[in-house]
Amino acid sequence: MLDFVFHEPKIPGNTGNAIRLAACTGARLHLIEPLAFNFDDAHLRRAGLDYHDLADVVIHPNWEAAKEYFGDDRRVFAFTSHTENNYADEQYQDGDILLFGTEPTGLPDEVLNDPYLTKHLRIPMLPGRRSLNLANSASIVVYEAWRQLGFPSAAPIS
Repeated sequence: MLDFVFHEPKIPGNTGNAIRLAACTGARLHLIEPLAFNFDDAHLRRAGLDYHDLADVVIHPNWEAAKEYFGDDRRVFAFTSHTENNYADEQYQDGDILLFGTEPTGLPDEVLNDPYLTKHLRIPMLPGRRSLNLANSASIVVYEAWRQLGFPSAAPIS
């Protein structure tokens, strides 16, 4: 199983879309507090449609608690625009953790510099662009990792 993490998300619609992504791929979504919204937010519910009960979502009070939950034998990829390592060049494995930062600023330096991380990765963009939408970024990488794993548990073509 893949795990993907939103570190202190701010926009409820992005988290709603991530819940839907988790439900549709079987990846587990982790949210690191503080969250800038609650789970009753209309934007979050609307973006997640009726998938909330189908997704595995874990909320952690902070980054340290998330690391304790994951343990020491997992690979953790942090996504940032400040690296040359392309996400598409990575060979993903079952159990990998994909870590994304908050919408306006990305991951804080104390997380990016944490030796717990396996590697920093980026999603290429055209020059002069600051960032992709958080939910879109997660979708790009979760689907690439799931593809590399052979789409386990995917519904058969009907």
